[in-house]
Amino acid sequence: MISKADNELLTRTGPGTPMGEVLRRYWVPAVMSSEVAERDGPPVKVKLLGEELIAFRDTNGRVGVVAEKCPHRTVSLWLGRNEECGIRCVFHGWKFDVDGNCVDMPNEPPQFQFKDKVKLTSYPTVEMGDIVWAYMGPADRMPAPPAFELTQVPASHRLVSKTWEECNWLQALEGGVDTSHIGFLHHGLAHKTFGALKNDDPTSFRLRSQAPLIELDTTDYGYRYAGIRPLGEQGNYVRGYHFVMPWTQIRPTQATTKLSPTGERIPVWKTTIGGHFWVPMDDHNCMVWNWDYSFGEALDEDDRNDNSSGPKHVDAENNFRKRRNIDNNWMINRETQRGKTYTGIQGINTQDHAVQESMGPIMDRTIEHLGQTDRAIVVLRRLLLEAAKRVEDGGDPVGTGDGYYKIRGMEKMIEPGRDWRDELLPLMYQTSAAAE
Repeated sequence: MISKADNELLTRTGPGTPMGEVLRRYWVPAVMSSEVAERDGPPVKVKLLGEELIAFRDTNGRVGVVAEKCPHRTVSLWLGRNEECGIRCVFHGWKFDVDGNCVDMPNEPPQFQFKDKVKLTSYPTVEMGDIVWAYMGPADRMPAPPAFELTQVPASHRLVSKTWEECNWLQALEGGVDTSHIGFLHHGLAHKTFGALKNDDPTSFRLRSQAPLIELDTTDYGYRYAGIRPLGEQGNYVRGYHFVMPWTQIRPTQATTKLSPTGERIPVWKTTIGGHFWVPMDDHNCMVWNWDYSFGEALDEDDRNDNSSGPKHVDAENNFRKRRNIDNNWMINRETQRGKTYTGIQGINTQDHAVQESMGPIMDRTIEHLGQTDRAIVVLRRLLLEAAKRVEDGGDPVGTGDGYYKIRGMEKMIEPGRDWRDELLPLMYQTSAAAE
């Protein structure tokens, strides 16, 4: 439970707000590279931290993220012509490059030109990992490039998608860092779906031990944490995660099962890493970026098709809105809920979004009751509040360095009596990054 004032501070992210100033100190995932793949192609509308923007790729391949409204008469530049290294307003022909410079003002007589005095808001961009990132903060505080390991593997080893979630960014993020819900929301009736589950079936671990112990260490990028599920003589099933300020979770791609040639369901321990970015569009909406990558072999068709943000679930032509959404009650099927799945809702991401969106546009944290399994949420809020104070005092928030470049989420069965840190941390760090 937190105060009303802190809840307000944490959830408001528009220009000039304390949390908005914090979030603008990081590289912001803006659009997928595929959305602006074509040079001189159509611009794309983008809403970030309460600002209405457009993105476009110019003739030379540079991507601009600029204010949507033309500074002449506030016409939307989404209507504009993307031509010869600039976006041209269709109303009077004013043209702007990716840096926001007005490079042409054809409706003004030469003696009255003032294009050198007009500047369109623009943000620096970098393109990494099939994502165009924008930096919206002070130029002299630009952080290290967002070189997550995701961005360094070949495209054949990576899958990136996104989904519009219709609630405040923080409750979506908090739902993501919560690990105890997995055995309920996503796998609660797995025994009815799959039949009898064996002791070595990863899904059974979450059902047999539904109250994980949460252990957490703060770091120079945020924190690492583990959900520890005791399984008696079999040991502890441990899932190790990272939270990277301000909106990133890195997790192991969930171990799962597949059918053998004889029809037997067998466990599969994947060698891929997954994660999310929860990026505010405005105070009542966020864009959830979903990604997986392999640090071994290239992703196969099964990996690419097992995507709950794919076309079956998300309408990319409608700003990546879920097909099962709050307007149609997420297409919940009560019969399926009664006899087959815990929620009656299709899609892992849709299940997550349904419970988070059901809290309202901005949840009231003054009436909640948190427990031990909510520890990652408690520390997350503390880090964000501390970041707001640091920025207000003229400092830098944590997570603006490069300490997260080679971290991975990993999971493992740990023998009884063994410390998970001894066995899992060497797998979770590919550099010398260490806890504070």
